[in-house]
Amino acid sequence: MVNFLLPRTADNTYRGHKLGLWIFAVVVLLKIGIALGSLFNGPNAAAQADGIPLNTFGATGARDFLSLDAGLSVTLLMMAVIAVIVLLRYRALVPLMFTILLAEQLLRRLAYQVVPMIRVGTPPGIWINLVLVVLMVVGLALSLAPVAPKGSSGRVTP
Repeated sequence: MVNFLLPRTADNTYRGHKLGLWIFAVVVLLKIGIALGSLFNGPNAAAQADGIPLNTFGATGARDFLSLDAGLSVTLLMMAVIAVIVLLRYRALVPLMFTILLAEQLLRRLAYQVVPMIRVGTPPGIWINLVLVVLMVVGLALSLAPVAPKGSSGRVTP
């Protein structure tokens, strides 16, 4: 399994199930959309998608929160750009990139459990993030599943 996560050669040879590659593309597109939405429409994304009660923060608190959120959005966008590069040029690294994106998502959720944010209602962002986690787990599993090349004996060596 280590050879699938950290291949000796970072080439454009994807060794997993083809559906895993498609799921990776969907996850990357969703990540880009979320990052751009938060970056360019921060107040609406925070209040509507994430249920953050910005109106209770005061003007300075809301501005500071949105500034921190914009910084996080830039970081997430840069991770998505790296994922696009992996998708286009270094497909052997798709399992590793799935692992990194999944770890980031889960560790961020853990951080929010340790230092919880006050939210109003059940915002849709919670469900979107849940779908992302499920897609990443399934995509990671598929990307780690070795697929025999057509015409081979069926034996795959990592």
